Amino acid sequence: MRIFKFGGASVKDADSVKNVAHVLQQEGTKNTLVVISAMGKMTNAFENVANSFYNKEIVLKENLDFVIKFHKAIIDDLFEEKHQINNEVEMLFGELSGFMATNNNSNYNFVYDQIVSFGELLSTKIVSAYLTEINLLNNWIDVRDLIKTDATYRDAKVNWELTEENIQHKIKANTLYITQGFLGGNSNNTTTLGREGSDYTAGIFAYCLNAESVTIWKDVDGVLNADPRVFKETQLLNQISYTEAIEMAFYGASVIHPKTLQPLEKKEIPLYVRSFINLKNSGTKVSKGVNLMPLTPCFVVKKEQILVSISANDFSFMVENNISYIFKKLHEHRLKVNLIQNSAISFSVCIEDKFSNFDAFYNELKNAFKITFHSEVTLYTIRHFDKEAVKNIEKNGKVLLKQINKETTQVVIK
Repeated sequence: MRIFKFGGASVKDADSVKNVAHVLQQEGTKNTLVVISAMGKMTNAFENVANSFYNKEIVLKENLDFVIKFHKAIIDDLFEEKHQINNEVEMLFGELSGFMATNNNSNYNFVYDQIVSFGELLSTKIVSAYLTEINLLNNWIDVRDLIKTDATYRDAKVNWELTEENIQHKIKANTLYITQGFLGGNSNNTTTLGREGSDYTAGIFAYCLNAESVTIWKDVDGVLNADPRVFKETQLLNQISYTEAIEMAFYGASVIHPKTLQPLEKKEIPLYVRSFINLKNSGTKVSKGVNLMPLTPCFVVKKEQILVSISANDFSFMVENNISYIFKKLHEHRLKVNLIQNSAISFSVCIEDKFSNFDAFYNELKNAFKITFHSEVTLYTIRHFDKEAVKNIEKNGKVLLKQINKETTQVVIK
């Protein structure tokens, strides 16, 4: 089997859906499983629905109408009037309304997963129906029946044994399958694998099926050495080793999801990152072998970080028991640590607060420790740095912290 993954940018409108069909026609559909994200910016739009529903805001109807009209417009552009897909989409929105009418669970993360998951369900229904319309026969499958997880909503952990059993039983050769990225299921409810988790979904299927390859289709030519939205000049990386790609993903490179690579490396399944615009380009290959080709500085940028400095109130040393306690609290509050630096009397971390838990963390520690912090800082990570690369980054603002090791420099800038 080959695993293809198409993100939101590749299905953002009717023309994009037609282009996905074109890619499949050019690349072939035999023994292929396609993982698809929510259309365009629909994950953000469904997050707005989830937030307004949870907080009982008057804009709920407006937010819901927006996602309904968005999908209806794409359907109108792709299909004749009164096509069966209209009924299937109406049924999905009916399920969403039913959930909102009956839900009595006060856990926001649970509510988030049940609502935001409709983005992927809708996109895959529409794409599957369009492929059928143009005689590309395919099987739509509900990934929630296959990828089984625990109940850690918004960041679910995969039950690999059960998932592998389900996938190997359900997925057969010589068939084109269409399924959802990002989603999983536990015994009763929908879960999600973490934001941008569709890449991870592709990795899960590849591992469980001993796939020939995974291809992530993007609107760029492959993996670049920097984000073109941030840097004017970028360079295509023709080949990256699993180890290098894992390092880059760990530091926050957005092209490949951090969890995607390890299951692929374990079975030495190559990953290709290719352009859905320029099919003639070979893109980037991630596999066992050459670390990086060409060898050049690679930049990862993480915005909206918080730089926290912690020291003991009595000016004593920051030793193992202090640091262990702090890490325990960082874990409990789901604060992602992207940089660590410690001295004899202070301990600094650059963290990501994607679940809005920093205030609770701060309030819990402020009596036991002296805490200072800078919010809205940017963390720059440079792999395979040289002096010129670091110098150029430091021009972007006030340097609050810099850390250098053999292969990597990290700079926190306000």
